[in-house]
Amino acid sequence: MVKAFVLIVVDPAKTVEVYEKLRTVEGISEVYQVMGPYDIVAVVQVSSLTEVPTVISRHIRAIEGIESTTTCVTFPESNNA
Repeated sequence: MVKAFVLIVVDPAKTVEVYEKLRTVEGISEVYQVMGPYDIVAVVQVSSLTEVPTVISRHIRAIEGIESTTTCVTFPESNNA
């Protein structure tokens, strides 16, 4: 499995709506509202690295209200600890 953390900046008026939509996206295993420079953190968990860009571009960035994303992909060996 490949795990990536997607740090998301959202239009403040749409935070709850974006959060709820992200919870239904296939490939996202966890979603958190957070405080700081980002509004939401989504955990993408897929079977291969090649699936990460698809989840990001077609499913996450397509949600209205998302202003920007930053993706941090974990090293595969760190997922086995």
